[in-house]
Amino acid sequence: MRFGVSIWLWTSPVNNETIEHYLPKIAEMGFDTAEIPVEDPSTLDSGRIKKALEENHLHVTTCAAMGEGRDLLSPDEKVREQTMAYFRDSIDFANQVGAKRYVGPLYSEVGRLWKTTEEEKKEETRLLVSQLQELAEYAAEKDVVVCLEALNRFETSFLNLTKDTVDIVRQVDHDNCQVMIDLFHAGIEEKSLGDAIRTAGSRLGHIQVAENDRGTPGTGHFDWEDIASALREIEYEGDVVIETFSQDNELLAKAAAIWRPLASGPDELATEGLAFLKKLMG
Repeated sequence: MRFGVSIWLWTSPVNNETIEHYLPKIAEMGFDTAEIPVEDPSTLDSGRIKKALEENHLHVTTCAAMGEGRDLLSPDEKVREQTMAYFRDSIDFANQVGAKRYVGPLYSEVGRLWKTTEEEKKEETRLLVSQLQELAEYAAEKDVVVCLEALNRFETSFLNLTKDTVDIVRQVDHDNCQVMIDLFHAGIEEKSLGDAIRTAGSRLGHIQVAENDRGTPGTGHFDWEDIASALREIEYEGDVVIETFSQDNELLAKAAAIWRPLASGPDELATEGLAFLKKLMG
């Protein structure tokens, strides 16, 4: 098991300069892995970033940035095609920098909410599964696994529960499409975080962590002992990545509804969170 942190904890936009700036800090803090949000793959120099990762002896994972116009469930075919092109470019980047995971809510624009009938939901699921099958095939060629994330009800009306994520991944039926759990979202929607992890089981390809208030792991009311126990039970060997956001970055704070400090600062959140996770799971 490796411990990582997202560059989004400190900053956005994520570009060559910000990545190079934060990788040494992440390594110095004692993390094994840096998670790079792929906001715009066309702006990222994969050779330059891979060199920086190697110089700082860091593993890497990548995640999607599902902003406006990125939506595999859009009724507009052109939007779906543009989203698939963004995913393919992001997977290319992941491959070039050595990332084995490309993760996120790979279905719809974050914040888009809509009500559907049962039949409409089935049709949307069918549409998503066919596109994810195509994406998984492409990812396999690049030695990357795509991991599907459920979000809380305030950020999507499509996929909120781990069991439903597992169901979609089962239908995709490809080794290069797995489940991702973000504990913050799961903490809103699931009855038990440990049981959510157990539900994902061997299909769990990635996990992001924060506390129930999206603050420092170990400072709130999550049952971390059960979380750690469940990860051991399913023999999870992937990355455990702290993903939360700083109030100091206006763009991220507004997107993630961070209206107050979650810790004394992002550096403290990272170092204290890492110390807690290592003691708990390391």
